Amino acid sequence: MPFIELRDLYKTYHLGEVDVPVLKGVSLSVERGELLALMGASGSGKSTLMNLLGCLDRASSGEYVLNGQEVSHLTTDQRANLRNSTIGFVFQNFNLLPRTSALENVMMPLSYTSENLTDRQGRQRAEELLDRVGLSDRIHHEPSQLSGGQQQRVAIARALVNRPSLLFADEPTGNLDSHTSEDVLKMFQRLNQEEGITIILVTHDAGVAQHAKRVIHIRDGVIDGDVVSPAASSAVPARQGGL
Repeated sequence: MPFIELRDLYKTYHLGEVDVPVLKGVSLSVERGELLALMGASGSGKSTLMNLLGCLDRASSGEYVLNGQEVSHLTTDQRANLRNSTIGFVFQNFNLLPRTSALENVMMPLSYTSENLTDRQGRQRAEELLDRVGLSDRIHHEPSQLSGGQQQRVAIARALVNRPSLLFADEPTGNLDSHTSEDVLKMFQRLNQEEGITIILVTHDAGVAQHAKRVIHIRDGVIDGDVVSPAASSAVPARQGGL
């Protein structure tokens, strides 16, 4: 059974008396442990599709099965519980709390989990993740004291703190220079290879998409292409100091 299975998914927004169809019958299967890119121009429907896949929104019709569970008809609270236990998000703008240390930012999602970790256990997990992303010497720094690349690494550690099996990265390099972008994208490749996390890169940028093993093209609310990239399956260089 695929990890993700979409069957004839539609999403229509109702703006007053006007219906705006955004997704128009999307069917898609994703295996556990894939690294794929969801690629499309602005207005193509890729962000709406990510919101449905990430349990942030509900489809108008169709079926969405995640890890064997039909989630299309879950309540808002049930979707939130599924998100907290299964899904992590990394965004273009980092979305870090400004006057809060890197460590506290990473620990924040633990307050919404059902694991019931002690403060000491949560701190230890957050410190391990910050070390994993190469920021063990920055754990007490606030976002304003960190570079863009360092802030994104904090955001990645935060997305991983609840040990998700599915990670979404929404335009994750949009605010980074080319060198830092490459480092962050290689970090996602290593997380996929070493941890087996299913990762979906949501992007309009072909340069970002080429780091995935599979590229799903979406246009005008439908899947317009599904390509396996042999180049991206080559080994990522060994880790040196963090991810």
